[in-house]
Amino acid sequence: MTILVTGGAGFIGANFVMDWLAAGGEPVVNYDKLTYAGNLESLASLKGNNSHVFVEGDIGNYDTALATLNQHRPRAIVNFAAESHVDRSIHSPGEFIHTNILGTYQLLEAARAYLATLNEAEKAAFRFLHVSTDEVYGSLKANDPAFRESNAYEPNSPYSASKAASDHLVRAYHHTYGLPVVTTNCSNNYGPYQFPEKLIPLMIHNALAGKKLPIYGDGMNVRDWLYVGDHCSAIRAVLDKGRLGETYNIGGWNEMPNLTVVHTLCDILDAERPRADKSSYRTLMNFVPDRPGHDRRYAIDASKIHKELGWKPAESFETGIKKTVRWYLDNQAWVGNVTSGAYRQWVAKQYQ
Repeated sequence: MTILVTGGAGFIGANFVMDWLAAGGEPVVNYDKLTYAGNLESLASLKGNNSHVFVEGDIGNYDTALATLNQHRPRAIVNFAAESHVDRSIHSPGEFIHTNILGTYQLLEAARAYLATLNEAEKAAFRFLHVSTDEVYGSLKANDPAFRESNAYEPNSPYSASKAASDHLVRAYHHTYGLPVVTTNCSNNYGPYQFPEKLIPLMIHNALAGKKLPIYGDGMNVRDWLYVGDHCSAIRAVLDKGRLGETYNIGGWNEMPNLTVVHTLCDILDAERPRADKSSYRTLMNFVPDRPGHDRRYAIDASKIHKELGWKPAESFETGIKKTVRWYLDNQAWVGNVTSGAYRQWVAKQYQ
């Protein structure tokens, strides 16, 4: 028995693979295209582990995906593979259409062909778990109730629109072809191994380098923050006990404005890694023009997964963010290796 994890060299995927194997799960076939956000260094702890097999491949390549499935005969697919950064989707939407929509379609087709080769018991046990985002639901006003699984989709960026399309394809393949799927929609993840283009690792990286901390608009855009380890445990629960065809929202019950997140990071760094001149990292904060179509608030109602599957997050934002900052302080070599010249050019372009 084995599972196939797509996008398993990316931030959430790599954390899931390591978490899965540490928890004693069956072997993992890790299928990743190795784009800029896919990093085999994140999986260095698995070197020599016979329970981890890496395959470089694109979910948009039907032949390679199907050949991998037929060779390794997994009992489940966990699909993390996606382009996931809103800012990049604004500049280059085509890449998001290719991977998130067309790639998901090809992977679904490969899974459907593979399913046809299984016996009845194997078919009954097989699962296709599709990992998505809360951004498909659009934006909330300050006093709106949190997103529930029944909320209408109202995506506002090329990224969220491409993920919404992929969610619809997964749903359609279940209802049309009987593909045994479950979908998860998570809130903002943070934690170890996150590429420093997202808010938390970007702020840590810039602060330690003495660079400005760019904050969009007034900094009052609200997000729900989910520690990546909690996300991994939720996915395990959905894969194990989730009802076919259902969607489960995964959230951290930690809503807060971006400005509060940055303040928290600065305060932790002031204590953990004081600046030479003793000034606060808060002095590096720099408000920049807001990005186009910036959603004001996301919030996840994760009561369904708690009631049905007994899952709830183990980390508060306070505990999770301290673990995250400590990891980045202890792993500066990893950060240095991923922040290449191309990364620096991207940041300069985005926050000019």
